Amino acid sequence: MFGLSYAKFDSMTYVMQYRNGRLVREGRGLAFFYVTLGSSIAAVPLGSNDLPFIFNETTADYQSISIQGQLTYRITQPKQLAELLDFTVNSAGIYKKNELEKLNQRLVNEAQTATSAFVHSLGLKDSVRSNKAIEAQIVAGLQASPAVALLGIEVLGVNILAVRATPEMERALEAETRERLQQEADQAVYERRNFAVEQERRIKESELNTDIAVEEKRKQIDEKRSETQLQRAANERKLRELQVQADIAVEASRAQLLEQQTANERLAADAQGYVTETTLRPFRDLDWRTLTALQNNPDPRLNIALAFREMAENASKIGTLNITPDLLEGLLDKDGNGGRFNGTAPGNDEPTRSTPSPTPPKNGRR
Repeated sequence: MFGLSYAKFDSMTYVMQYRNGRLVREGRGLAFFYVTLGSSIAAVPLGSNDLPFIFNETTADYQSISIQGQLTYRITQPKQLAELLDFTVNSAGIYKKNELEKLNQRLVNEAQTATSAFVHSLGLKDSVRSNKAIEAQIVAGLQASPAVALLGIEVLGVNILAVRATPEMERALEAETRERLQQEADQAVYERRNFAVEQERRIKESELNTDIAVEEKRKQIDEKRSETQLQRAANERKLRELQVQADIAVEASRAQLLEQQTANERLAADAQGYVTETTLRPFRDLDWRTLTALQNNPDPRLNIALAFREMAENASKIGTLNITPDLLEGLLDKDGNGGRFNGTAPGNDEPTRSTPSPTPPKNGRR
C-alpha cells in the first residue's frame, strides 16, 4: 500500500538493498520495510550447495568415458558475486532470474576443464580406475582458476562417483576382465595343483631323506658291528697268540725239562752202566760154565740142559748118543715133578738108571 513493502530474509542469505542505484543497506538475515518504487534487493544465498555433474571426455586411446560426481561449494564473497550475477528478488522474495543455474554451469565447466588434460593423458583402463586422481585434479583446478576466484566461490570438496566407458567398451572390458579373471582362476588352480605336487614332492623327498637317514644309520650300525667283530676277532687272535706263546713257552719248558730228564736219565744210565760194568768186570773173563755153576741152581733140568748144550758143541766128537723118552718127558715137565731123576720113571714104580752125562773138560773137549 502506498508502495511500501516489508522484506524478511533468513540468516543464510546475504541481502543488499539498492535505491536509485545506490547501496543503502546490506547484511545477513535482514528484515526491513522499503519503498518498492525505486528500490532493488539482491539476495545471495550463503549456505553450501551440492552440485552434481556429469560430463564426457576422451582418453589417450580415443575412447569416450563419462565422469559423474558431485561438487560442494559455498559463496564466500556475496557482494563480489552479486556484481557478476543477478540475484535480484521481487517483492515476494522470488528470484527474477535463475542465476544459480548459470553459476553451477560455470563451476561444472571449470571442473571439466581441470579434468580434461589429465584424462587425455590416460588410457581407458587407467581412466576408469582414477577416481581419486580426478578428484584431486578438479579441486586443484578450481582452486587455481581465476574465474572461480572472481566469483567469490570456495570449493569445499569434490567427489567422483563413477568413471564409466561406453556400454560396448564396458562389455569388452568386462569380457577382458572376465577372461583375465578366468585366467587368474586357472592360474590359481594350476598353482594349487602345482603346490599340491610340490608338497607331494617334498613329502616324497622327506620320505626318501628319512630312508636315506635310516640306511645311513643302518650302515653305521653295520660298520660298528663289523668293527666290533673285527675287534673281537683281533682280541681272540691276540688271545690265541698269547695262548700259543704260552704253549710254546710251556713246550719249551717241557723240552728243557725232558732234556734235563733225559740228561739225568742218561747220567743215571751211565752211572748204572758204570756200576754194572764195574760189578760185572770181574765176571767178564770167566767161562760161562763157571758162571752157571756159581749160580748154584738146584733145578736138575738146568744141569741136563747144560749137558745137552755141551754135547751139541762137541757133536762132532760123539759117536753114538741114546736119549730115552723118559728123559725127554722129564725135561718137558713144567712142574719139574713128572720126570724124577731120582731113579723113578713116570709110569713105572721101579727105579731106572740114567746114564750120567760125562763131565765136559774145561777146555770144551770130551
